[in-house]
Amino acid sequence: ALAQAVGARALADADYRQRGQSSTATLREKLSTALSALPGLTVFPSEANFMLCELKDGRTAQALFEHCLTKRRIAVRVCADYPGLDERYFRVAVRGATDNARLVDAVAEFLGATPPVRHRPTPALMVQGVSSKAGKSLIAAALGRILLQDGLTPTPFKAQNMSNNSGVTADGREMGRAQVLQAQACGREPDVRMNPVLLKPTGDTGSQVVVLGRPVGVMRVREYVDAKAELFSVVKRAYDELAAEADVVVLEGAGSPAEVNLKAHDMVNMRMAAHASAKVLLVADIDRGGAFAALLGTMDCLEEHERTRVAGLVLNKFRGDTSLLGSATAWIEDATGVPVLGVVPWLNDLGLPEEDSVSFKTRETQATSRATAELNVAVIDLPYISNFTDFDPLAAEPDVAVRAVTAPEQLDAPDMIVIPGSKNTPADLEFLHTSGLAARLSALAGQTPIVGICGGYQMLGAWVDDPYGLEGGGRRKGLGLLPLATVLETDKVLVRTTARHIPSGLAVRGYEIHHGRTDADAPDDEDVVAVFMDDVGRKLGHATTDGLIWGGYLHGVFDADAFRRHVLDSLRTRKGLPPLESGVRYDLESALNRLADQVRAALDIEHIYELLGLGKTGR
Repeated sequence: ALAQAVGARALADADYRQRGQSSTATLREKLSTALSALPGLTVFPSEANFMLCELKDGRTAQALFEHCLTKRRIAVRVCADYPGLDERYFRVAVRGATDNARLVDAVAEFLGATPPVRHRPTPALMVQGVSSKAGKSLIAAALGRILLQDGLTPTPFKAQNMSNNSGVTADGREMGRAQVLQAQACGREPDVRMNPVLLKPTGDTGSQVVVLGRPVGVMRVREYVDAKAELFSVVKRAYDELAAEADVVVLEGAGSPAEVNLKAHDMVNMRMAAHASAKVLLVADIDRGGAFAALLGTMDCLEEHERTRVAGLVLNKFRGDTSLLGSATAWIEDATGVPVLGVVPWLNDLGLPEEDSVSFKTRETQATSRATAELNVAVIDLPYISNFTDFDPLAAEPDVAVRAVTAPEQLDAPDMIVIPGSKNTPADLEFLHTSGLAARLSALAGQTPIVGICGGYQMLGAWVDDPYGLEGGGRRKGLGLLPLATVLETDKVLVRTTARHIPSGLAVRGYEIHHGRTDADAPDDEDVVAVFMDDVGRKLGHATTDGLIWGGYLHGVFDADAFRRHVLDSLRTRKGLPPLESGVRYDLESALNRLADQVRAALDIEHIYELLGLGKTGR
């Protein structure tokens, strides 16, 4: 009775029936044409989703069955037991285009015929995770660099990224910072097609939506879900264009493919893998615990056609001796039917930017412990912090500890305080005032150097005005540490910039991402001086005359080795410490090579190349 009820309901779905009949007819015609072109085979006309075929020249359907099953893992239906038929006849089902092509190749191989020439999609490898923070971004970057080292032309791709950590392309467009790093790993210039959709959260339920590098507005969750069908067309077109220019594509998923509440409108995990015909590596963070349960649970949550795409499992962030895993890897392989392709160790001090602010928000320090570092830099952990990777170069220095601060009592006696960028400057200003951090910053002003980057620079001023409601609307009181006034404009500034630090004369470079226009021409502007100026004379930042409070719009300003060391040595001089004069070289290229070397040693790269159809050497 239950089966009858389900059947009756299925028959009532006229739209599905119509679409199914239409697509099956097209697939059946293509399959019939391809099989009919093979010598020694007759294909009979059919109106169903299967076709009857007859072998010639003494070949039997049983022999074909055994060949297809053992060589290609395909089962055809032997029809010798049908009344009126004999051992020459077999039946095949009409399936999707990929499966149909596999069938044609298998039959051609059995007949000794040349399979039909067809367009081979660009080989694609997709890194998905059992959860957020599984390490997808860095594994994808490592694979891109490995492919580049082996003489291939790879490109990264992530259909949709949710992050307030973004970068600017050479043509003045915006994309996820993780894909900027992956582009560098692949030896390519960042291209917005690598991250066609970027979501920048502005609140708990809404995000600014950036499509192909341009903001198209702020959407709440339901609005964005409704827009996904149209956006997926943009995503697929961007992927197809990129794939045509590369030898191989390294895709990155988002979150987990097992989020069953999101699968209906997925366009970044398995649906994207299907479009790219990608082999999927499923990554689990073993340091968190529960990695084997997460791998097995994820596979159980996938549909059958999705499970067939998973070609390998990767255990990431493992500490200690891999022999401690014992038979666990064999157990998960047996439970899922998917091989473990490697155990990637916990990689310390890579010097590479993280995509997710979780790492920044949960750490007390970076590479150097507070107990041994001579300089203590406090970064205000804003609720809507953006581009937190601006401070990675500081944390890489041997004499610096960088820590996140969320409360005024944590601002004890830092050597420098940094207010970072923000995706919602008015809301973060409100946080500073209500948390007591604003009062604490005012008390420290004049004693402790205070720096503002982009949104933090705007907050240093007297007020921030949002007349167009871009970030909630209204006028918000600033910190009043610099005589500046900021108005948020509808046009967004997206540009790479080279500038000069006026007090030192040192060159700096970075990128601007902001809606704000900041004016320092107040009546008391004698208390403020320009601190950065670009090649055409634009003032990109200001400081107090004593230089203790300064800020600017330039993200990545601390990437410049000489300028960063100048700032830090100034702090050392204030403490009575001798300047180091030379610190680390902040070099992402060498860091990417170190990452690739360690991941290459941990993964079965030859097997991955074989999955991609590239052979054992990558060619």
